[in-house]
Amino acid sequence: MSALLRIRDMARSSASTGLDRKEIFLALAAFVVLCVAVLRYAPYLAEPDDFAYRASIAAMTQGNFLTLSTAQYNALALHLGRLGGGGPLGILNAPVVQWVQLADGRWISEKDPGYPFLAVPFQALGIIRWAPLFYGTLGCLGLFFGARRWLGRFGGAAAVGLFCSSGAALLFAWRDYMPTFTDASLIAAGTGALLWAVLAAEATARRRTWAGLGGFVALEAAVFVRYTDIVVLGCAVVAVLVAWRLRAARLPSAALAWWLGSVAVSGAGVGLFDDLVYGGPLKSGYRPGEIQFSLSAVLPNFRYMSANLIEAMPMLVLGLAGLVWIVVRWVRLRRADDEPAVVARRDFAVVLALAASWFSTWGLYAAYTWTAGPGLSSLQAIRFYLPAMGAIALLGAWLLVRVPPRASLAALTSAAVVAAMLGLGVWSYNDMRASWLGEIARIVHGRHGPFRVEPGAQGGPPRAPAGHRPGK
Repeated sequence: MSALLRIRDMARSSASTGLDRKEIFLALAAFVVLCVAVLRYAPYLAEPDDFAYRASIAAMTQGNFLTLSTAQYNALALHLGRLGGGGPLGILNAPVVQWVQLADGRWISEKDPGYPFLAVPFQALGIIRWAPLFYGTLGCLGLFFGARRWLGRFGGAAAVGLFCSSGAALLFAWRDYMPTFTDASLIAAGTGALLWAVLAAEATARRRTWAGLGGFVALEAAVFVRYTDIVVLGCAVVAVLVAWRLRAARLPSAALAWWLGSVAVSGAGVGLFDDLVYGGPLKSGYRPGEIQFSLSAVLPNFRYMSANLIEAMPMLVLGLAGLVWIVVRWVRLRRADDEPAVVARRDFAVVLALAASWFSTWGLYAAYTWTAGPGLSSLQAIRFYLPAMGAIALLGAWLLVRVPPRASLAALTSAAVVAAMLGLGVWSYNDMRASWLGEIARIVHGRHGPFRVEPGAQGGPPRAPAGHRPGK
């Protein structure tokens, strides 16, 4: 009998290994599809934002960090001009735009400074196209292990597949000088790492501490890339504090101290940087009043952005369905004491944290006045909503893994839905890219010119047009 039991255990172990390999293969396949779709087309500087970031990264490779003198700026502009950086099909008349002059006469990009620091090693090595994909790899790893800890087998593959299936992810991974896919990937990595650290009660305190610390460092890096990502970091801090206070996750006190200490140090560092460079801990490169949020923009944004978001991120439908299903399931089982009720309560706690991260980001940019109007393409408008992709992918993965009644059916459902989403994502990516190139062609032929750039004062860099409102 004991021999039979050992044979049975060996068979189960072998089956588990096979399933793990299948899950890893599915996740890798989804990421490979993203890489192939992105690298298939030559890179393109689609907007003034791309040029502003490229100038910062190029300046760093020349040893000029943060700010430039007028002479250094002119040398940088000459260098970039030799590279053919004249703008989208010649629309921009200078290779450096959206830079501002500080009180001391030096020049700096309007854009938040974090992405150039993350991208400059790749630029120095001549592989800048791999910068977004590298950080995308970190995002997929975080999602894989976080979702697998939460949802079990195939949860990781489903989360990675949905994350990579977004047309928005493909579009901004293709734009190598834009930070949009990078900060979304850092948030996905941090969210997944924290999810693992909080739920892995059987792991050693040291492993949980280091995993959670890595998660917070990723979120802090995302904030340095885009300051408005601080709402996601704030949600993460509140989530771990609540989990520790309720003793639901049995978090070690030392781990919490390390995590919150890291947040405090990074916050102080960003504040000090802004104070030294911009003249105040809460200032940035944008002029006062240039970036505006208003409740009056919420309804127009809801009207104009809905179609863009559904086209660019069709997985949000799965994420919303998963969120609603989890809440309904918790309401139905909240008074029970059996195992399904325990699982439902844990799922509900996780969904509260993920929904807070998602809706805080989208709620903030629902009030962004620049996107509250017609005429913006998906390529221009959806960038602000990408930081929620990790949370949406996790909620959609719950729907694919938990709803089917059998594990084998869950695996088949996940593979089929992810494959369909990848197909939609590639179509969406190609459509948005082709539509934008068509728009640029019409501008070149003189029908209209939203990217006309006026020269800056005092011999400085040209300024963005009055009608173009840059993002963070």
